[in-house]
Amino acid sequence: MNTLTKEQAAARISQLSRELDEHNRLYYIEAAPVISDFEFDALLKELETLEKEHPELRLPDSPTLRVGGGITKEFQTVKHRYPMLSLSNTYNEEELEEFDARVRKLLGDEPFEYVCELKYDGVAIGLHYKDGLLQQALTRGDGVQGDDITTNAKTIRSIPLRLNSGKNAIPFPADFEIRGEVYMPHKSFNRINQEKAAAGEALLANPRNSTAGTLKMQDSAVVASRQLDCFLYFVLGENLPYKTHFESLEAARSWGFKVPDFTELVSGLDGVKAFIAKWDVERRNLDFDTDGVVIKVNSYAQQQTLGFTAKSPRWAIAYKFKAERVSTKLNEITYQVGRTGAITPVANLTPVLLAGTTVKRASLHNADIIEKLDLHEGDYVFVEKGGEIIPKIIGVDLPKRTAGSAKLLYTAVCPECGTALERKEGEALHYCPNDAGCPPQLVGKIAHFVGRRAMNIESLGEETIEQFFRNGLIRNYADLYDLKKEQLLPLERMAEKSAQNIIDGIAGSVKIPFERVLFAIGIRHIGETTAKKLAQGLHTMERIRTATREELLEVPEVGEIIADSIIAFFASPENILLVDRLKAAGLQMELSEEQLTSKTEKLKGLTFVVSGVFNRSRDEMKNLIEQNGGKSSGSVSGKTAYLVAGENMGPEKRAKAEKLGVKIISEEDLLQLIAAGE
Repeated sequence: MNTLTKEQAAARISQLSRELDEHNRLYYIEAAPVISDFEFDALLKELETLEKEHPELRLPDSPTLRVGGGITKEFQTVKHRYPMLSLSNTYNEEELEEFDARVRKLLGDEPFEYVCELKYDGVAIGLHYKDGLLQQALTRGDGVQGDDITTNAKTIRSIPLRLNSGKNAIPFPADFEIRGEVYMPHKSFNRINQEKAAAGEALLANPRNSTAGTLKMQDSAVVASRQLDCFLYFVLGENLPYKTHFESLEAARSWGFKVPDFTELVSGLDGVKAFIAKWDVERRNLDFDTDGVVIKVNSYAQQQTLGFTAKSPRWAIAYKFKAERVSTKLNEITYQVGRTGAITPVANLTPVLLAGTTVKRASLHNADIIEKLDLHEGDYVFVEKGGEIIPKIIGVDLPKRTAGSAKLLYTAVCPECGTALERKEGEALHYCPNDAGCPPQLVGKIAHFVGRRAMNIESLGEETIEQFFRNGLIRNYADLYDLKKEQLLPLERMAEKSAQNIIDGIAGSVKIPFERVLFAIGIRHIGETTAKKLAQGLHTMERIRTATREELLEVPEVGEIIADSIIAFFASPENILLVDRLKAAGLQMELSEEQLTSKTEKLKGLTFVVSGVFNRSRDEMKNLIEQNGGKSSGSVSGKTAYLVAGENMGPEKRAKAEKLGVKIISEEDLLQLIAAGE
């Protein structure tokens, strides 16, 4: 039991926060950690425990914000203090020489330097700092205004929540903005796709699109798990104490920002060309995507002299690398079936070397892509990687097309079971509706069920599941609980210890809590977060199964698509039988007594909107409301009873609440409301 006084807890929280912040900087910025991951996690766990015991002492820049947990229902649109202009692009040396000539003409006889930077293929971000603390993070948007993604940005470990003010740091301005690019490292991208492949889910297309999608996810804990990274390279503000761009970057590095090490100061166009030539080769060795080089005039005074066009600065230009592409033969199109029945067409190619790797296959995504490419039998196609990891077909090498060759048509039936495919209105993918008999779907559903984030039966891998399926031992995940060790021993490569581990793992899974069982059964569109919300809102599998559409829509995070998916799932007698068999096997089909004991009806019938920064995370605030019978909503409406306002709350929510007469309360007011039981 913790015996610290409040004063001692405050001191320890402050000490742990600063220590963890420094270790985070050493690991993610300096790449020079001084403690092990185990030691770091132990310190973080201690801080989490103290903050849970003393939520009022949690610092606004607490390192625990890095793990996420806050939910952003709506991303507020905010006007940029300084417009985020785009750069003019050039694709050849002649245009680069023309840019250099214009700069020389406008500057006259003044000597000048260029700063060369890599052009990162990610998502532009602007970070606002005041008195050394991160205040707000905005996407580029349309350049004039962007989306507020502050909660999600705080989970990115290379974005400092508090700036370094140590003895070796250059003093930072009291109020400034710094801009850069959020990106997904290749190692993170590959890890996520491996997990998705194992779960039978559609793969991420490329790191850039994945980054953009991740930054707009509602659950910041999922954002944290994606392990995004961020380079910062442009400081803005009033009366900045720097004369050059390069000088400001060196200062920003000392404040704790991840300023790229690839940036160089060069004296003329020859230096620019040498930088481009170097990185056109070296970029293939990087753990992130870059599609070019940005060239900027270094002096701020000279930048002002050069000025801007209506769309872009005259003192900077982006040189785009030529995307590598090759022509190779399209041998055939095959079709993969995921656990949800989604069909993914794949181009099988004559192997060809592209960007350092041998390419044999490329995703064609959906029927619309195949139609747009107008593919014919025996076609030669152009394959390109560019800044992407996954190769894509960008067109047909028409001079090589065989006269009279037949046009390739998207398959009408499932390649695995022969069932006619369906495509719902408004969706890009075709689906096989035979979810009760299509082998890849059946195996995929079982693999999802046993996965780490679901039932966590570690002893069962996908190969073993396929082996059991081929040998007729299982057809669905409920069959797992009927398996006997004697059935497994005759199988190839199945020793007695392995068989016993599998049986023990299956038996042990009956202790997995209800919300994970709900996620594991594989209702389409039900992820981990939604499963948890459903469990908290309706408590039992039976109530979820029999709930009306209106009752489901009352649960936070449940919209019309999810509600319809739940109803469709339980409309199937086969699915009801599966769930009944799981219940008979002893799986948890309702929230535990421990989970229910803390629930009250003190806020029943009241709808709350939580906005801003609090001592607790917003997710904790919403859970507190729901735990006491209230409903948490993402937008203010006539049904809203209270707007719980924290620091830096969006002005639009406040204005709408005042217009509608919604009462605005603080975090402390909410706690008093619960304590009073009103």
